[in-house]
Amino acid sequence: MSDEDVLDAVRALTPALRERAAEAESLRKVPEASIKELADTGFFRLLQPRAYGGHAANPALFYTAVKEIARACGSTGWVASVVGVHPWHVALFDPHAQEEVWGQDPDTRICSSYAPTGKVTPVDGGFTLSGRWHFSSGCDHTDWALLGGLVTDPEGRPVDMRTFLVPRADFRIDEVWDTVGLRGSGSNDITLDEVFVPEHRALSFGPVTALQVPGHAVNPEPLYRLPYASVFTTTISTPIVGIAEGAYEGYVEATRDRLRVSYGQQVAEDPFAQVRIARAASDIDASWLQLRRNIDELHALAERGAELPTTLRTRVRRDQVLATERCVAAVDLLMENAGGGAMRTGPDRLQRAWRDVHTGRGHAANDPERALVLFGQGALGLDIQDTML
Repeated sequence: MSDEDVLDAVRALTPALRERAAEAESLRKVPEASIKELADTGFFRLLQPRAYGGHAANPALFYTAVKEIARACGSTGWVASVVGVHPWHVALFDPHAQEEVWGQDPDTRICSSYAPTGKVTPVDGGFTLSGRWHFSSGCDHTDWALLGGLVTDPEGRPVDMRTFLVPRADFRIDEVWDTVGLRGSGSNDITLDEVFVPEHRALSFGPVTALQVPGHAVNPEPLYRLPYASVFTTTISTPIVGIAEGAYEGYVEATRDRLRVSYGQQVAEDPFAQVRIARAASDIDASWLQLRRNIDELHALAERGAELPTTLRTRVRRDQVLATERCVAAVDLLMENAGGGAMRTGPDRLQRAWRDVHTGRGHAANDPERALVLFGQGALGLDIQDTML
């Protein structure tokens, strides 16, 4: 199956995902049927190394598929994006770790919780991990977890930031996810009690930032020469763009037949509603076009083996946070003119999207000031020191 075949199969699946959107909210996780059908399309292998049956695809195609999924169901799109990007990260690890994850089952899926909220203790041959990690989207559908952690010296001072790869047998899932938006994402907590993680399953952020990782020895594809921050922050913004597209479609569809009782007027004839449609459509389009352009440029440079300039990395971060900001504002703009009916609980696409984009906006990757300052510093010729670049 080609990369384009996967994208076509994902698009064919979206009506079923839209039908299950309410079920996902009720379950507070993506239905098993949706995960299985997405897996059957090959979606979860798009960013997986070819050495383990993956496509090592152009990430722009992966993000296009994510956007299509999120347009149908925001929670499913969010989980698809986050879980779908983790094969890219595992491909950077020591080859021994990759063999442990995919050697027996190339369809193995991985969740994550990167915030270093647990305790990491260096020991002979590796580390022990204990504590609780939050917001692990889609964890119920995975067999491994990527967990962030700070490594400290004997005095307790941080000396390294690592990502630890932990099998499902070594952690438990605590069902705590009960939110207003992205209710179906199943972003529950992961808890570990004195779990040993060998050195080869602990990847430092230093080599990742420097684009010099152990996984390059077995995965030569240009996809794995992209910056972590660019890949992961785009992973967070893309489903929000897709959710906004779905909100826009739902608003336009409902507005065609809606009557504004107070004025005795078809809302479709209201020029102010028409202006809102135009503004929202433009902002959503601009968000996607910038995200797509930046990922295309990064991948093209990686294919040529060229340097990935800081100016492009800061632009990726700038456009990523502004994509989220624009899409949230676009959905707000439509919601303000949707009438009281849109606020009723039930299957309304716009209302669900409104809740979903505001919940997604709260992700740490969508902090606009923290990201925009990087671009400003670079434009002014100042030294930039930030791990998320």
